[in-house]
Amino acid sequence: MATYLDMIDCPADLKKLHVDQLERLAGEIRERIIDVVSHNGGHLASSLGAVELTLALHYVFDSPADKIVWDVGHQSYAHKLVTGRKDRFESIRKIDGVSGFPKIAESPHDAFGTGHSSTSISAALGLAAGRDLRGEHERKMIAVIGDGSMTGGMAYEALNNAGQTMRNFLVVLNDNKMAISKSVGAMSAYLNRIITSNFYNHVKLELEVLLMRIPRIGKMLVRFAQKVEESLKGLVVPGILFEEMGFCYIGPVDGHDLRSLIRILKSVKKLEKPIFLHVVTTKGKGYLHSENNPEGFHGTGSFDQETGEVLKKTDNKSYTTIFGDTMIELARADSRVVAITAAMSHGTGLSRFAELYPKRFFDVGIAEEHAVTFAAGLALQGYRPVVAVYSTFLQRSYDQIVHDVCLQKLPVIFAVDRAGIVGEDGPTHHGVFDIGYLRHIPNMTVMQPKDALEMQRMFRLALEHNGPVAIRYPRCEVAKAAATEKEQPFAIGEGEIVRHGTGGYVIAIGEMVNAALEARRILAAEGIDVGVANARFVKPLDTALFETLLGMTKRIAVIEEHALSCGFGSAVLEWLATKKMTDVAVLRLGIPDRFVEQGGRGELLGRLALSPEGIARRLRDEWLRADRLQQPQDPGSGRAASGTIINFQP
Repeated sequence: MATYLDMIDCPADLKKLHVDQLERLAGEIRERIIDVVSHNGGHLASSLGAVELTLALHYVFDSPADKIVWDVGHQSYAHKLVTGRKDRFESIRKIDGVSGFPKIAESPHDAFGTGHSSTSISAALGLAAGRDLRGEHERKMIAVIGDGSMTGGMAYEALNNAGQTMRNFLVVLNDNKMAISKSVGAMSAYLNRIITSNFYNHVKLELEVLLMRIPRIGKMLVRFAQKVEESLKGLVVPGILFEEMGFCYIGPVDGHDLRSLIRILKSVKKLEKPIFLHVVTTKGKGYLHSENNPEGFHGTGSFDQETGEVLKKTDNKSYTTIFGDTMIELARADSRVVAITAAMSHGTGLSRFAELYPKRFFDVGIAEEHAVTFAAGLALQGYRPVVAVYSTFLQRSYDQIVHDVCLQKLPVIFAVDRAGIVGEDGPTHHGVFDIGYLRHIPNMTVMQPKDALEMQRMFRLALEHNGPVAIRYPRCEVAKAAATEKEQPFAIGEGEIVRHGTGGYVIAIGEMVNAALEARRILAAEGIDVGVANARFVKPLDTALFETLLGMTKRIAVIEEHALSCGFGSAVLEWLATKKMTDVAVLRLGIPDRFVEQGGRGELLGRLALSPEGIARRLRDEWLRADRLQQPQDPGSGRAASGTIINFQP
């Protein structure tokens, strides 16, 4: 049976529908989103809450000539469905499929690539400035930003700049936390109709011009009239802050009332000045399980549509869960331990900590820069703050890490979650740069565990250490330890040889140790004996361990789930250069110099030759090639001989 969604191949097709048909389309879009996300996982609640807003924006404005910038972009699934991607929507977040976030290369309707928060107003304002330079003043530039993203300081920097420019510019605040009482909503709707009407704005402008002509007191009268208007609005609507920034504030507006949204947006389209439209929505709208648990369905794995239960594949715990459990143990034993998150208590595993130790838990909102300097202040008061943050978000706080923590050598612990390949969220979320931006900072210690027991030991070491520490760990499950396995003591900067071998040694960090051990087993079946060392520390390096290894072999492979440039392998090469060891053949495996696409974590590691099979293949092929290169050659052949550093990269 044909649906309204079947009729929509581009935003222009929406304009052929009546409002009641758009409302039915909204229901179909919700059904499609729920069905696909239940299989693929994804950002469900935010996308369900923005369906009517998406339809209204595309119904009134003319994308891609009018440009819509979605902040973060996790609410853009409906946008993708009505902009020519409905036939491929089942591939969303899959390898080689539709991105889970706006992506310029994917569609001309994706005006700006997003994935991190609080960027939309800056980007849309830049688009507006470019539009004006091109003389295309009639086109509307629109930023859609959620209330969560409004906690980011960058949003207010952009608002401050935007209000001063007086450009033809629209900011839509998608607020899914504020409730509107009937009385306030009714009065707000009445004022909004007045404020956005052509007659009101024309009379207002004429009156201001007339008053300005009055000698001496003209400016004072205009300002008095503005104050009266602001005071009236301030009685019933929360928009004075934005008015003071230079915006015309409109709202709050019911974000699920398509008729009202369309009427207001049509009026706004005619106003050539900065407009701030406050829209109130329900996160998870249309799916009861998501409405009741919007945080759990913010970013979810595959789930059962009937029960809302996430489909778990194994009983193994994740590194994130191990971190959360460890934090509770540490807090129980040490009253100095406090936890900080930037609006990610659930995602970073701190929900139980927050329940058990509410006075020692701080959620600062989407404000990573503030979180780091806030932690520095706590450290100066004698506490041991642990900043739990995704690797890709921590990079927003680089200056604060350098200036406010490391320069002052403060004991702040960074729990760097999602370090490495994240998976379906794609290039904006892969944590493959943190070693590069952390290891070169003086006073910083950087470590990564290979399993749960090492992770617990590392956090205890970090608490004992009187300086900044970063502990990075990936988004994956932790293999179950043997029943007899116990936490092994080790000091900061101390690695270990996990398996001895005669055919060369792999030095790995984190989960790549386990991958290297699997690769070792594959090669052992072929008669190739490879040793494996667990570095544990990126900084300081266990140089004594390296010297021991080089006393046994001149063939080394360094493996990391991180960008090769400036990564762990680079640190090893730098050390070799200082030791003037010119007779060592070094193979580096890691992330090449490109952004990694979305897809399953296992699939992506396979493509990057960082799966056990890929590592075994690279070791076999490259080391055999090195053997051929190191055979005695004709002096005039130009072939490499022993005594040359051979550095292999993907």
